[in-house]
Amino acid sequence: MRKANLVAPPVPAGDTSLGFALVRGDLSFRLQRRLGLIPPEGLGLLRRAVFWSMLGWLPVALWAWYAGRVLPGTAAEPLLAHFSIHARLLVAVPLLILAEGPANALTARLLPELVRCGIVPTEAVPRYRAALAATARLRDATLPWVIIVGAVVAFVTTAETVHRAHEIDWATADPAGVHLGFGGLWYLYVGRTIFLTLVLAWLWRVLLLTVLFWRVSRVGLAIVPTHPDRVGGLGPLEHLPTAFVPVVLAMGVALASRWAHDGVYHQVTLLSLRAEMIAFVVVCVALFVVPLLAFAGPLKRAKKQALLDYGALVGRHGRLVHERWIEGKALADDAVLRAAELGPVADTGALFDSVRAMRTVPIGKATVLPIAAAAVLPILGALAIQVPVKDLLLKLLKALV
Repeated sequence: MRKANLVAPPVPAGDTSLGFALVRGDLSFRLQRRLGLIPPEGLGLLRRAVFWSMLGWLPVALWAWYAGRVLPGTAAEPLLAHFSIHARLLVAVPLLILAEGPANALTARLLPELVRCGIVPTEAVPRYRAALAATARLRDATLPWVIIVGAVVAFVTTAETVHRAHEIDWATADPAGVHLGFGGLWYLYVGRTIFLTLVLAWLWRVLLLTVLFWRVSRVGLAIVPTHPDRVGGLGPLEHLPTAFVPVVLAMGVALASRWAHDGVYHQVTLLSLRAEMIAFVVVCVALFVVPLLAFAGPLKRAKKQALLDYGALVGRHGRLVHERWIEGKALADDAVLRAAELGPVADTGALFDSVRAMRTVPIGKATVLPIAAAAVLPILGALAIQVPVKDLLLKLLKALV
């Protein structure tokens, strides 16, 4: 455990030069800038959300309207009946794009706090900068996006037969239902591709953030075991996973809309899917807090050493108090008793208690609850189709209690 600097490095509040952008600079960002979707300044979030959403959904809707496959009665399950298609392209895709805004803002704002508050000591700043630069090179590499595109192409080209009967039976172009029309093909090969690419891109960014935190955790952090945030001064990072709330909400909407369709049109009892629903919530929470686990090692080592150090200090302080006031001895050196920063016995005991209460991962309620809520909300919307809202809330309350 390193000792914290008495004076924090001169990094002013709001300085983002020591921050990190999850999106800006990667291959997707550069290509979209060349296409004019991203302006020279900013991220162009709104224009990109509208463009990619409409590119995936509008041709499908126009073809279905032209072919008479939109409204009930025009097909066994018309386009409007397939909630998941609209949810993915009109809700999930914009959310996945708009999520880039808070993700960039939070990493740019919170990471410099580690330097400003002295958690990254002055002598470790060059190593910290090197960790940022190395991760930025990884972010800007082409290979991750080649893998993403390859995975999407493999899924789209091999899973068509699995999903055809359920999602795009409205899009057949012949009476026998063998060949797909333009709308079905566009959804399979364009709409789904957009959605899947965005989802995999966010999974890659979670991995990228994990790599960054792993590197930062090894620059030589000055953990403060008695810090009131109970995570050695890393408390600001607890709020970082909230940047992923729109991503979780987007995936939840896509999944819940599919369950809602099954409940309405295929007589599936949605409560019978509670195992899958619970698994989805658990996986989302686990996935998006994984980057913070990179700090578990330094925090654990700091706590282990601090328990020894502060235990020895409290023991020494207590022995001196006992010798002076119980045994009546004249102490030659009572600097520990006279130290204003230690105070009375109760205060030294409080120091040890604060070390003992220190957590070994910067994960708390502020980390988990927003992610869990974003995952649960779309599921509650789907369940409300079959379960009255009052009963649904009561069941949820009983599960929590």
